[in-house]
Amino acid sequence: MTLRSLTASAAIIGFSLAGLALSAASGETPSAQPAPFQVAAAQGTAPNFAGLGNWFNSPPLNIADLRGKVVLVNFWTYGGVNCVNTLPHVVDLYAKYKDRGLVVVGIHTPEFPFERSASNVQAALKRHGITYPVAQDNESQTWNAYRNQYWPSQYIIDQQGKIVFQHDGEGQYEQIDRTVARLLNANS
Repeated sequence: MTLRSLTASAAIIGFSLAGLALSAASGETPSAQPAPFQVAAAQGTAPNFAGLGNWFNSPPLNIADLRGKVVLVNFWTYGGVNCVNTLPHVVDLYAKYKDRGLVVVGIHTPEFPFERSASNVQAALKRHGITYPVAQDNESQTWNAYRNQYWPSQYIIDQQGKIVFQHDGEGQYEQIDRTVARLLNANS
């Protein structure tokens, strides 16, 4: 965790506790209803893909053309064990919801020089059974547009182009699935 994210987390906790204290002092009871989605901090409208090189399994895509769809943007690299551990879940999610309107876009952003090779990325796609669109972000331009900091990271974008969920690292697979399902059901 970076110092910046630690500071932001401490501030959010402080504001939450202050709000809870003010609610209690005024006699209000906190709502027992959970928020429907975890909104990515300081995000909003999803940035367009920028500076991408090779596209695999698809012609080049852009966020504007994906409006009306639920989009999962997955930042990963084939050489990272945590990324490799998440791939079966992303592949399964795509298989489960692609016919209902989910678009998964893998953004392969290399950590090491050998991960910049298109043939190595292509081999990794085959090895992991990835059939959804994947683009190479060798210059980290899309990574930077999303202000991403970690491998892997998943961003869920709703039908209006807003980031409604963001998760770094492994895990949260059930919550990611539920969020995608809710968004797809809201549009049914």
